[in-house]
Amino acid sequence: MKIISPSILCADFLHLEDICQMLNESNAQWFHLDVMDGMFVPNISFGMPVIKSIRQATEKTLDAHLMIEKPDRYINQFRDCGVDWLSFHIETTPHAHRTIQAIKDAGMKAGVALCPATPISTIEEILPDLDYVLLMSVNPGFGGQKFIPSTIDKIKRLSRVIEERDCPALIQVDGGVNISNAQLLYESGADCLVAGNAVFTSDDPILTIDRILGLR
Repeated sequence: MKIISPSILCADFLHLEDICQMLNESNAQWFHLDVMDGMFVPNISFGMPVIKSIRQATEKTLDAHLMIEKPDRYINQFRDCGVDWLSFHIETTPHAHRTIQAIKDAGMKAGVALCPATPISTIEEILPDLDYVLLMSVNPGFGGQKFIPSTIDKIKRLSRVIEERDCPALIQVDGGVNISNAQLLYESGADCLVAGNAVFTSDDPILTIDRILGLR
Protein backbone atom coordinates (compact mmCIF):
# COMPACT_ATOMS: atom_id res chain seq x y z
CA MET A 1 0.00 0.00 0.00
CA LYS A 2 1.30 3.45 -0.94
CA ILE A 3 -0.50 6.50 0.42
CA ILE A 4 0.63 10.12 0.31
CA SER A 5 -0.81 12.75 2.63
CA PRO A 6 0.43 16.24 1.64
CA SER A 7 0.86 18.48 4.68
CA ILE A 8 -1.30 21.58 4.42
CA LEU A 9 1.00 23.31 6.93
CA CYS A 10 3.46 23.95 4.10
CA ALA A 11 0.85 25.30 1.67
CA ASP A 12 0.16 28.94 0.79
CA PHE A 13 -2.77 29.81 3.05
CA LEU A 14 -3.58 32.86 0.95
CA HIS A 15 -4.67 30.43 -1.77
CA LEU A 16 -6.02 27.56 0.32
CA GLU A 17 -9.04 26.88 -1.91
CA ASP A 18 -6.78 26.60 -4.97
CA ILE A 19 -4.45 24.28 -3.03
CA CYS A 20 -7.38 22.01 -2.13
CA GLN A 21 -8.51 21.93 -5.75
CA MET A 22 -5.00 21.01 -6.90
CA LEU A 23 -4.85 18.16 -4.38
CA ASN A 24 -8.32 17.01 -5.45
CA GLU A 25 -7.01 16.72 -9.01
CA SER A 26 -3.88 14.87 -7.89
CA ASN A 27 -3.34 11.24 -6.90
CA ALA A 28 -2.91 12.21 -3.24
CA GLN A 29 -5.34 10.13 -1.18
CA TRP A 30 -5.25 12.11 2.10
CA PHE A 31 -4.85 15.69 3.34
CA HIS A 32 -2.52 15.96 6.37
CA LEU A 33 -3.50 18.57 8.97
CA ASP A 34 -0.83 19.53 11.52
CA VAL A 35 -2.50 21.02 14.60
CA MET A 36 -0.08 22.70 17.04
CA ASP A 37 -0.85 24.46 20.32
CA GLY A 38 2.43 26.23 21.12
CA MET A 39 2.82 24.09 24.25
CA PHE A 40 3.69 20.54 23.20
CA VAL A 41 5.66 22.02 20.30
CA PRO A 42 7.15 25.53 20.00
CA ASN A 43 4.80 26.58 17.22
CA ILE A 44 1.11 27.37 16.63
CA SER A 45 -0.54 26.34 13.37
CA PHE A 46 -4.31 26.27 12.82
CA GLY A 47 -7.46 24.84 14.32
CA MET A 48 -11.11 24.04 13.77
CA PRO A 49 -12.22 26.90 11.46
CA VAL A 50 -9.50 26.12 8.91
CA ILE A 51 -10.23 22.37 9.06
CA LYS A 52 -13.96 23.02 8.53
CA SER A 53 -13.12 25.07 5.44
CA ILE A 54 -10.86 22.34 4.06
CA ARG A 55 -13.59 19.75 4.66
CA GLN A 56 -15.93 21.80 2.47
CA ALA A 57 -13.33 21.86 -0.30
CA THR A 58 -12.61 18.11 -0.56
CA GLU A 59 -14.12 14.66 -0.20
CA LYS A 60 -10.70 13.08 0.35
CA THR A 61 -9.58 11.70 3.70
CA LEU A 62 -8.66 14.31 6.31
CA ASP A 63 -5.78 13.09 8.46
CA ALA A 64 -5.24 15.29 11.53
CA HIS A 65 -2.01 15.09 13.54
CA LEU A 66 -2.48 16.62 16.99
CA MET A 67 0.70 18.11 18.43
CA ILE A 68 -1.16 19.43 21.46
CA GLU A 69 -1.40 18.90 25.20
CA LYS A 70 -4.47 17.07 26.57
CA PRO A 71 -5.82 15.97 23.18
CA ASP A 72 -8.86 14.29 24.81
CA ARG A 73 -10.49 17.70 25.25
CA TYR A 74 -11.03 18.19 21.52
CA ILE A 75 -11.77 14.76 20.04
CA ASN A 76 -15.45 15.39 19.31
CA GLN A 77 -14.69 18.84 17.94
CA PHE A 78 -12.29 17.40 15.39
CA ARG A 79 -14.92 14.80 14.49
CA ASP A 80 -17.44 17.59 13.96
CA CYS A 81 -14.99 19.38 11.66
CA GLY A 82 -14.95 16.35 9.39
CA VAL A 83 -11.66 14.69 10.37
CA ASP A 84 -11.47 11.00 9.35
CA TRP A 85 -8.16 9.87 10.86
CA LEU A 86 -6.92 11.40 14.12
CA SER A 87 -3.53 10.90 15.76
CA PHE A 88 -2.17 12.20 19.06
CA HIS A 89 1.28 12.02 20.60
CA ILE A 90 1.97 9.22 23.06
CA GLU A 91 4.11 11.73 24.97
CA THR A 92 1.08 13.92 25.77
CA THR A 93 -1.12 11.59 27.82
CA PRO A 94 -0.72 8.89 30.47
CA HIS A 95 -4.02 7.32 29.41
CA ALA A 96 -3.44 6.52 25.75
CA HIS A 97 -5.85 3.57 25.65
CA ARG A 98 -8.68 5.79 26.87
CA THR A 99 -7.87 8.40 24.21
CA ILE A 100 -7.79 5.77 21.47
CA GLN A 101 -11.19 4.44 22.50
CA ALA A 102 -12.63 7.96 22.60
CA ILE A 103 -11.43 8.60 19.04
CA LYS A 104 -12.98 5.34 17.84
CA ASP A 105 -16.21 5.99 19.73
CA ALA A 106 -16.38 9.32 17.88
CA GLY A 107 -16.30 7.41 14.58
CA MET A 108 -12.73 8.17 13.50
CA LYS A 109 -9.66 6.03 12.88
CA ALA A 110 -7.21 6.28 15.78
CA GLY A 111 -3.47 6.79 15.56
CA VAL A 112 -0.58 7.43 17.91
CA ALA A 113 2.43 9.58 16.98
CA LEU A 114 5.98 9.07 18.29
CA CYS A 115 8.71 11.70 18.42
CA PRO A 116 12.10 10.58 17.04
CA ALA A 117 13.51 9.85 20.53
CA THR A 118 10.44 7.90 21.70
CA PRO A 119 10.93 4.11 21.47
CA ILE A 120 8.46 1.75 19.85
CA SER A 121 8.18 -0.12 23.15
CA THR A 122 5.99 2.70 24.53
CA ILE A 123 3.10 1.62 22.28
CA GLU A 124 3.42 -2.18 22.22
CA GLU A 125 0.57 -2.69 24.70
CA ILE A 126 -1.85 -0.54 22.68
CA LEU A 127 -0.68 -1.53 19.20
CA PRO A 128 -3.58 -3.97 18.58
CA ASP A 129 -6.04 -1.11 19.22
CA LEU A 130 -4.49 1.28 16.70
CA ASP A 131 -5.42 1.94 13.10
CA TYR A 132 -2.07 3.59 12.44
CA VAL A 133 1.21 4.69 13.98
CA LEU A 134 2.80 8.00 12.97
CA LEU A 135 6.59 7.92 13.20
CA MET A 136 8.09 11.41 13.25
CA SER A 137 11.25 11.52 11.16
CA VAL A 138 12.00 15.07 12.35
CA ASN A 139 11.35 16.70 15.71
CA PRO A 140 7.76 17.96 15.56
CA GLY A 141 6.83 21.61 15.32
CA PHE A 142 8.14 22.95 12.02
CA GLY A 143 8.08 22.01 8.34
CA GLY A 144 11.18 21.92 6.16
CA GLN A 145 13.44 19.97 8.51
CA LYS A 146 16.02 17.40 7.46
CA PHE A 147 15.07 13.71 7.60
CA ILE A 148 16.59 11.77 10.52
CA PRO A 149 18.25 8.67 8.91
CA SER A 150 17.75 6.39 11.96
CA THR A 151 14.02 6.50 11.19
CA ILE A 152 14.58 3.85 8.51
CA ASP A 153 15.56 1.26 11.11
CA LYS A 154 12.67 2.35 13.33
CA ILE A 155 10.19 1.79 10.47
CA LYS A 156 11.61 -1.68 9.84
CA ARG A 157 11.43 -2.62 13.52
CA LEU A 158 7.86 -1.38 13.85
CA SER A 159 6.87 -3.19 10.67
CA ARG A 160 8.23 -6.46 12.09
CA VAL A 161 6.36 -6.00 15.37
CA ILE A 162 3.10 -5.28 13.55
CA GLU A 163 3.56 -8.37 11.38
CA GLU A 164 4.54 -10.62 14.30
CA ARG A 165 1.54 -9.52 16.35
CA ASP A 166 -0.79 -9.58 13.33
CA CYS A 167 -2.00 -6.02 13.99
CA PRO A 168 -3.97 -3.95 11.48
CA ALA A 169 -2.04 -0.71 12.06
CA LEU A 170 -0.64 1.23 9.12
CA ILE A 171 2.71 3.02 9.42
CA GLN A 172 2.77 6.71 8.59
CA VAL A 173 6.03 8.67 8.34
CA ASP A 174 6.20 12.45 8.70
CA GLY A 175 9.20 14.74 8.26
CA GLY A 176 11.74 15.37 5.53
CA VAL A 177 9.95 13.12 3.03
CA ASN A 178 10.86 13.81 -0.60
CA ILE A 179 11.28 12.19 -4.00
CA SER A 180 14.79 10.97 -3.10
CA ASN A 181 13.83 8.94 -0.02
CA ALA A 182 10.16 8.05 -0.62
CA GLN A 183 10.67 4.64 -2.22
CA LEU A 184 13.13 3.57 0.49
CA LEU A 185 10.56 4.54 3.12
CA TYR A 186 7.84 2.53 1.42
CA GLU A 187 10.19 -0.44 0.98
CA SER A 188 11.14 -0.26 4.67
CA GLY A 189 7.50 -0.74 5.68
CA ALA A 190 5.81 2.66 5.53
CA ASP A 191 2.26 2.70 4.19
CA CYS A 192 1.63 6.46 4.23
CA LEU A 193 4.09 9.30 3.69
CA VAL A 194 3.43 12.87 4.79
CA ALA A 195 5.09 15.32 2.41
CA GLY A 196 4.99 19.07 2.92
CA ASN A 197 7.83 21.15 1.53
CA ALA A 198 8.59 18.59 -1.17
CA VAL A 199 5.08 19.06 -2.59
CA PHE A 200 4.32 22.71 -1.96
CA THR A 201 7.69 24.21 -2.97
CA SER A 202 7.68 22.16 -6.17
CA ASP A 203 7.14 23.81 -9.56
CA ASP A 204 4.80 20.92 -10.36
CA PRO A 205 3.16 19.58 -7.17
CA ILE A 206 1.02 17.04 -9.01
CA LEU A 207 4.10 15.54 -10.68
CA THR A 208 5.94 15.51 -7.35
CA ILE A 209 3.06 13.63 -5.72
CA ASP A 210 3.15 11.06 -8.51
CA ARG A 211 6.91 10.67 -8.20
CA ILE A 212 6.70 10.17 -4.44
CA LEU A 213 4.08 7.50 -5.06
CA GLY A 214 6.32 5.93 -7.73
CA LEU A 215 3.75 6.45 -10.46
CA ARG A 216 6.09 8.37 -12.78
